Amino acid sequence: MIIPKERQLTPEEEAELKSITGEFGIDLQKIHGETRSIYAMLGDERDALLIKRIEGLEYIDRVDTIMRPYKLMAKDSELANHRVRVNGVEIGNGRFTVVAGHCTIDPKNPNAFYETAAAVKEAGGDVLRGGVWKPRTSPHSFQGDHKSMDILIEARERTGLPVDTEVMDAAQLEVALEARVDMLQIGARNALNYGLLKEIGRRIKGRPTTVLLKRSMHMGKIDEFILAAEYIVAGGNPNIVLTPRGTVPTMDGFRNHPDESITILLKERTWAPVLVDPSHSVGKASYVPFAALAAAAYGADGLIVEAHVDPRHGIGDDPKQAVTPDVLAKLIRDARAIHEMQRGHVEHLVALA
Repeated sequence: MIIPKERQLTPEEEAELKSITGEFGIDLQKIHGETRSIYAMLGDERDALLIKRIEGLEYIDRVDTIMRPYKLMAKDSELANHRVRVNGVEIGNGRFTVVAGHCTIDPKNPNAFYETAAAVKEAGGDVLRGGVWKPRTSPHSFQGDHKSMDILIEARERTGLPVDTEVMDAAQLEVALEARVDMLQIGARNALNYGLLKEIGRRIKGRPTTVLLKRSMHMGKIDEFILAAEYIVAGGNPNIVLTPRGTVPTMDGFRNHPDESITILLKERTWAPVLVDPSHSVGKASYVPFAALAAAAYGADGLIVEAHVDPRHGIGDDPKQAVTPDVLAKLIRDARAIHEMQRGHVEHLVALA
């Protein structure tokens, strides 16, 4: 909908406006109101250049689009019936999937990861997470080690669980693809790195690889998050998972500002499953179960949780926010129970959207 600044456009202004929209295959329908006339755009209004050209006209107040700016991720797109799977494990479609494991694999202590992997499986986890490389605010902090990839893959062999790890650049992506990592994790710091998102989309086309995309700490509108996913899916592989993980500004006492409530908004707008990360959201092990259950209540399709058999001797974020196997097992049972309770309500709400 195009809203002029004045009550009426002049014939010259209206002709210019129609000329611009016509270039993009858009017809205009003039609607006469009591205080001013407005113009409805009939056609696909999602072209960013179209909107910018109209907004650049000095006699236009604003443009209110009805259609979402994304095409592939939209709930009513041709991918609406796509089912996301990670090495045979379906995510969404009524299932509650749990990804769990170390924030950072310690290459000096591989047995800790193997023990955690076994514990994750016993607790009911579906996918094993393990950080091979880690983004760090300080260049002096441990950044990860390529050797940890061998530990991650060995844990997959021992447990049979698919594995997830974060990649931050093209070189790491190459190593992960060579190792046939099942799920590539895109962290908050790279969620708006469009060059990397496009490269990942290009490289995983035709592969069974799944991508878990976390929400950036600095993202604003929900559509910005969905458009980041659109970059990846546009490459040809629609195996994408959306992951709220807390944003800034931080909430006093929590690591970030918990944002599991956007789950229902994501499910109203897109077909992609949503796995919430309560660990980075609240940043303290004792708070994680509460955030996890809240995510289930909001209709999440699952969780990605940091877990460790001995958090005090872990590295990275594990000492402060990884839950122990017994806590993980209870968390999974409780979250799945809430998910089942809420499932009908969520499906009804999403169907009305």
